[in-house]
Amino acid sequence: MEKETTTLTRSTNRTIQLPLRMLMGVRFSQETMPEHNLQQKLIAEFVGTFFLALTICTAAVHGEAGDYAPFAIAATLMVMIYGVGHISGAHFNPAVTVAVWLRGACEKDDVAPYIAVQIIAGALAALASENILVGKTSVTALEMDTTQAIGAELLYTFALVFVILNVATSEATEGNGYYGAAIAFVVLAGALTVGEFSGGSFNPAVTGALFVSGRVDVADLWIHLVPQFIAGILAVQAFKATQ
Repeated sequence: MEKETTTLTRSTNRTIQLPLRMLMGVRFSQETMPEHNLQQKLIAEFVGTFFLALTICTAAVHGEAGDYAPFAIAATLMVMIYGVGHISGAHFNPAVTVAVWLRGACEKDDVAPYIAVQIIAGALAALASENILVGKTSVTALEMDTTQAIGAELLYTFALVFVILNVATSEATEGNGYYGAAIAFVVLAGALTVGEFSGGSFNPAVTGALFVSGRVDVADLWIHLVPQFIAGILAVQAFKATQ
């Protein structure tokens, strides 16, 4: 059976073949795969980012999952990717959105709305975790060694974005069914390996949620945000160099 693909036409008149994914056991054909407008994409990005940040704040920041928090976070990310990836691309991360746009697989007009919705969803998730699920608790801000934290966020955000570009946007891996698991396992590995150095954010929207929850001080935001966006840009260059 021939692989089914959908062609997205860019403003540059260049076309990129992206796979139609295997979702919930149903294979969508080009004829039945619906076109999604910006509003639908933003709803998908909001839902995915919200539940990712909600899990992080509840399981990790407030400690409800204990040592199992990284596994809860990875599981949530994976199911949300499989759940809404066919709608919005399942970025859930401003650094990913910028990288996918630079790679040429995201419309320019979608970038700012995606990032805005991701940041809002992360902030609302932090508030929901504290005020609805957990209740008011004392959250201690991370005491980060600047060099360690920058290194952790730079390296694992790079790894995350590089894997996303390869398993979710590359023609060489189109049609694969493991893309969600691969992405989630990068986050799991990063959280387990360097989480104590930086909090294991790897995502500006998550950093925003950590700030709202009190886990990251305003003076330390740059320690997360700067390396995260730099890592995304570097990952695009590495991806292009390997294609």
